[in-house]
Amino acid sequence: MSLSIKEILKQTDHRSWTCPKIPFSFYQEWNRALFFHWKVNAADLQELLPENLEIDLFNNEAYVSLVAFTMEKIRPRFLPPFAPVSNFEEINLRTYVIKDDIPGVYFLNIEAGKIISVAVAKLLSVLPYEHADMYRNNKDYYQSTFTKKKFSFSAKYEIGSEITDKTDLDGFLTERYCLYVDADKSLYRYDIHHLPWQLNQLNLYELETNYVLGNLDLNEQPLKVHYSPGVRVIAWDKIAV
Repeated sequence: MSLSIKEILKQTDHRSWTCPKIPFSFYQEWNRALFFHWKVNAADLQELLPENLEIDLFNNEAYVSLVAFTMEKIRPRFLPPFAPVSNFEEINLRTYVIKDDIPGVYFLNIEAGKIISVAVAKLLSVLPYEHADMYRNNKDYYQSTFTKKKFSFSAKYEIGSEITDKTDLDGFLTERYCLYVDADKSLYRYDIHHLPWQLNQLNLYELETNYVLGNLDLNEQPLKVHYSPGVRVIAWDKIAV
């Protein structure tokens, strides 16, 4: 039997800071997630970030990750999900940042597979969603072509066994409970909460990544990969920081 939202909100021992005390704004599920992680040059990465965000380093190294997943059941707090809008494929390219001692992620790119979902996401948030042609068979293949930016991604894979001995780097790259976004000449933070990610080995048969941003070139094999069945996510509205 799955936990209720109230029960999920009570499980906070894995967090490094407390959840907001105000009621949450959105519920969503990030399902069947593929994680690809690259170590990158920190100076090249900093050029892509707002001036008031600091790179969060792991052992003095900077990382960028591509996360390809299926967004499902996204909805405002008091409304049910509407599948034609709330369920879609998404890829985000993210890096790891910190502000006021609160670690989070910053999106370098977000693409989604439904035009209507992109429009609604832009209406309800300031997140930089854009539309891409995406396909997933929910078993072993995921593909995206983002013609506007000349980005592309495809992976053929097999899900491996559960990782029962997560490393500190695994936690650094996955357990993030807020995201930062710059919009309208301001910096905002969205707080989120979910239970810890279940991580599995990810066996790759084919992988093609074509993402070049400034001096960052991710057209090479990632340093680390993961798979997760997904998490149920509670999210709050943005706050200025």
